[in-house]
Amino acid sequence: MSPPFTTSVGKPILVFGGTGHYGRNIVRSLLESGVRVRVLSRNAPRARSVLGNEPEVIEGDITSRPTVISALDQTRAIIIAVSAFTWKTIRRRTEIERDSVLWILKEADRRGIVRVVCLSGYDVRKDFAEKLGVLAMARPMLDVQAALAESRLNWTVLGCPPSMEIFFAMIRGARMIVPGGGPPALPSISPVDVGTIAAQAVLRDDLGGQRIRLPGPEALSFPEAARRISAVWGREIHFHRIPVTPLKIASVLTRPFNPFLVHLVMAIRMLNNFPGEFAAEVPRDHQLLREAFDFTPTSLEVEARRRMGEVQ
Repeated sequence: MSPPFTTSVGKPILVFGGTGHYGRNIVRSLLESGVRVRVLSRNAPRARSVLGNEPEVIEGDITSRPTVISALDQTRAIIIAVSAFTWKTIRRRTEIERDSVLWILKEADRRGIVRVVCLSGYDVRKDFAEKLGVLAMARPMLDVQAALAESRLNWTVLGCPPSMEIFFAMIRGARMIVPGGGPPALPSISPVDVGTIAAQAVLRDDLGGQRIRLPGPEALSFPEAARRISAVWGREIHFHRIPVTPLKIASVLTRPFNPFLVHLVMAIRMLNNFPGEFAAEVPRDHQLLREAFDFTPTSLEVEARRRMGEVQ
């Protein structure tokens, strides 16, 4: 493992998406390392309520170039962890996740900000996306990765599998309700581990030009996850597979008003067709991750215990 780079140590690291599911854990890990952190947020009071008063918060939208220029000023390195996969922002997904990020990369290069860490999907491939008919969903990540590959930046892409949140988000009472049932095995990772790894990655200069998968300790099916969460929580969680067809119909009916369900159906299609070879490679990829970064992996049981207070 290479030691952290020391260029402009006193300058902050800028995190785009710092209040998000992964972003808040990245910010926390950076602060725990004694690093100055700057966050761009549309809502500064909310950002401070989520992150505390230690990080510097600049209020503004990632699509506003003057605001982004202000955030980039005197910045040491950048972590991009943005996501527009919400009911409110889905119409702006291309603008937020692709157009704004591509411009940030160009502006960072122009300003001499070399180190960039970007969170992306686990393994984004055009042929796989085309085969499933979800190329529109994969396009922003594909375009960003292509731009990084052609740039002069010292970049690292962290390929994140679904967060372990996916198992807990589908629990309703005593049932885990999964559209399509999910794949036979699925890599996942705790958002805490993503935060730790991303914070370490941005402080290193020996990971340039690498795309690193971030699997947790093992790949799990949804039924197995339900059984193991049940054992931790001390109450039975029953797995239920439900058909995707009603959701597809709803996505067609609501598309004129909001395309969120259309994107959700594409995400479910990708989930249920997760490549088996990727799942089979989890033990090897996880071992490589352990060798590259200093962290204690979070198991599903540990994550379930952490969440007990939220559900009981």
